[in-house]
Amino acid sequence: MKNIQHKNIANGVWQQKPFLEQMANIGSEVYRAINWKEKGNTEYANMAFDRSLELFDLTKESKLTYPQYKELCRAREIWVDYFKYDNRYNSDKFSINKYFEYLTIAYKLKFQ
Repeated sequence: MKNIQHKNIANGVWQQKPFLEQMANIGSEVYRAINWKEKGNTEYANMAFDRSLELFDLTKESKLTYPQYKELCRAREIWVDYFKYDNRYNSDKFSINKYFEYLTIAYKLKFQ
């Protein structure tokens, strides 16, 4: 059985959050993974990476519009390619962090 990191939100609470809030929280884990990787702490980087994937997957279970679902899946694909594979999309930490930063700003402008 999969070890769930976000036990407090895996019970359906996460799916009730707005898409922008979900993406902003995913971005926090992405930032942590990149930050730990740069500091040379592979263990913490991989833990943050796993948490980010868990949030991506929990978000897939939300009631999303087709464009939101497509955006989510593309962001996940690019993130996994950058962090674990051969980076065929030629992403870098700045573009990935900037993408999630814009989503966080959009969330804050809309909901706070």
